[in-house]
Amino acid sequence: MDGAGTSGAAGGRDDVPEVSALAINVTIPEALRWTDTRRGAEFRLTTLNVRLLPDGHLAAKAYGRPTAGGRGTYVSFPVPDRAELRALVAAAAGRAAELWAAHRGPG
Repeated sequence: MDGAGTSGAAGGRDDVPEVSALAINVTIPEALRWTDTRRGAEFRLTTLNVRLLPDGHLAAKAYGRPTAGGRGTYVSFPVPDRAELRALVAAAAGRAAELWAAHRGPG
């Protein structure tokens, strides 16, 4: 890549694909899981969806299942501002970066 071309859709190079979103799903370790309530139902949060924002920061939402059982609805919850959850998000993003960097192309 020679750096030529600067008129891409977002002011970038024409030869660089514009990536509109990067997101990963992360299993929350049992010791870090929590419950939250939405619409009168209690949920046990087991998964994080972590997105890389255009400014380089990370955003995370939590998902889980109703504690009463059943499938429930796919509802997002805010992630509590706890050091161990911030560390999980950061570590997961780092691991995802390693995996992406080592990709072997289309199968």
